[in-house]
Amino acid sequence: MINGGLVSIKAVLDELKPSERRVAEFILAHPEEVVNLSVQKLAELSDVSEATVVRLARSLNMKGYQELKLRIAGDLNNNMATGSYQEIMMGGSTESIIHAISVNNIQSIQDTISVLSVEEVQRAAEALATARKIDVYGVGASAVIADDVKQKLSRINVWCEAYSDFHAQLTSAVTLTEQDVAFGISYSGQTEDIIQSLTEAKQQGAKIITLTKFGSSPVADLADIRLYTSSVEKSIRSGAMASRIAQLNVIDILFITLVSSRQDEVIPVLEKTRVAVSRTKRSSNDK
Repeated sequence: MINGGLVSIKAVLDELKPSERRVAEFILAHPEEVVNLSVQKLAELSDVSEATVVRLARSLNMKGYQELKLRIAGDLNNNMATGSYQEIMMGGSTESIIHAISVNNIQSIQDTISVLSVEEVQRAAEALATARKIDVYGVGASAVIADDVKQKLSRINVWCEAYSDFHAQLTSAVTLTEQDVAFGISYSGQTEDIIQSLTEAKQQGAKIITLTKFGSSPVADLADIRLYTSSVEKSIRSGAMASRIAQLNVIDILFITLVSSRQDEVIPVLEKTRVAVSRTKRSSNDK
């Protein structure tokens, strides 16, 4: 069953217009009731127009209110509505830190599954597989994710470069063509360096893929293909760590999707690179 209705609402709640937010808050407070309500009744209970309810669903990248109800029902059936992040208590025991960080990482991955589009993953994998060259842009913590993309694609002989320096990003972006892909990674979707670099790449005709937290943002709005992670609660101290784990999980999904669609070409190359790297490892028999 599809899900992700409640996760999606929580992710964009602070960005919604006042009328849409009233509907969203009613849904979060009464999810079990909402799955049995008509659009007219929900609008009445939220004191908004029916059009506002539909606009909320569209703001969540859903086709309409019926899809939103189906996703909320899926959340309830999977008990996803009860998932919550754990606050990290400074000075707490090592045991509590292990538990809280692990719970947050797991929750972030589970929530990301709810907002990650199967169709967009497939489109992104196809775009990467057929690109002449791939630029990956990431700044700060996102640079780690960008490097992971480059490392994975290099293993299957795909021309991929990762850039964390703004000037290097721009310099490469202006050389891209319609045969190329620019992949921008920014959890917030607000990173100015990434916005400018993707804008330049888009002007050159490159296909744009983005990986951001769920919802509208300047980075995601530039994209031809949008990949999302869940929006980690702002209050938790381990938010940056949880979001990074979710981003790496999406990259793993994207990479294996690409490999699976090109097995005959890719598996032999993967095996060659595995063997080459294995030669650098010390045998268990070595003393």
